[in-house]
Amino acid sequence: MNKRPTIVDVARHAGVSKSTVSNVLQNSPLVKPATRAVVERAMIDLNYVYNRSAANLRGGDVGLIGLVINDLRNPFFTEFAASAQMSFASRGYATVIANTDEDPALQARVIASMIEHGVSGFLISPTYVDEPRALENVWRAGIPAMQVLRRIDARTDIFPFASLDYAVGGRLATRHLIAQGARRIAFVGGIADRPVTLERLAGYLEVMREAGLAPKAFHGRPSRAFGRDIALRLAAAAPEVEAAVCFSDLVALGMLAGFAEAGVRVGEQFRLVGFDDIEECALTWPRLSSVRCDVARFGRHSAEAMLAWLETGVRPPECHLAPVEMMARHSSLGG
Repeated sequence: MNKRPTIVDVARHAGVSKSTVSNVLQNSPLVKPATRAVVERAMIDLNYVYNRSAANLRGGDVGLIGLVINDLRNPFFTEFAASAQMSFASRGYATVIANTDEDPALQARVIASMIEHGVSGFLISPTYVDEPRALENVWRAGIPAMQVLRRIDARTDIFPFASLDYAVGGRLATRHLIAQGARRIAFVGGIADRPVTLERLAGYLEVMREAGLAPKAFHGRPSRAFGRDIALRLAAAAPEVEAAVCFSDLVALGMLAGFAEAGVRVGEQFRLVGFDDIEECALTWPRLSSVRCDVARFGRHSAEAMLAWLETGVRPPECHLAPVEMMARHSSLGG
């Protein structure tokens, strides 16, 4: 791995003093426009990114944390962000939160802007990108960054990854439905071939294979609308399917609505399990069974890991998977 360029390298390349480069970085009016142009050209040539966060921490300023979230419209990610933000606030850190709306270009702009504005660290729940080194700018800036809930950069020695044990969750949900007597069980939701989909699907496939049962998957955007459409399709054209493990609670809640529309009694005629256990699961009727991920606790622990890294230099483990549990309610138990 190449050494990141320093302020000394920029000064040498531009043929000026280190203090002149520092003045340029601080936007000092003492620097002549021609000199500023030479220094900025040198920074571009060397691919130098100013780590303002490190400078702030050396000066004793309170740190600013960047929370980059792929979909704040989803209550699961909102709960994570809120929990992490409150943990940072309790230790005197300010946060700036950005919703990237599953847009890779927006994600890149948000990250670049946060670097420029001097964040001390990043918690990034990323949208998926094609570039294998999508966090390269963060690495060059020397800013501690954790990938959470999704992984887009394989360099976990640089960008530690923390998530929930989704494969175990898939196993728990499928075993639970089999224990209730279901045999024709579908997996519903999640964009095909996305890592997070494959993780949740893996547990389902493993248990179905062990039980000698045929898997059946319906992939698509993890939304209520998709869940409703699948429920209506199953009710009309595939009545043999008697249960489902859903990629997310939003999909499962959509299926509840679709089955209600089709006159199918969930919990009795069809057994349903969601994934994430957002608050609405215990409030809707029939109450929705779900794989509980305790994302609030996960948000707190992620923030604590980042704070330990910033304040004591203790880097989080390269990969950490938090435990999950099965919460059985009326939608799968009936009665």
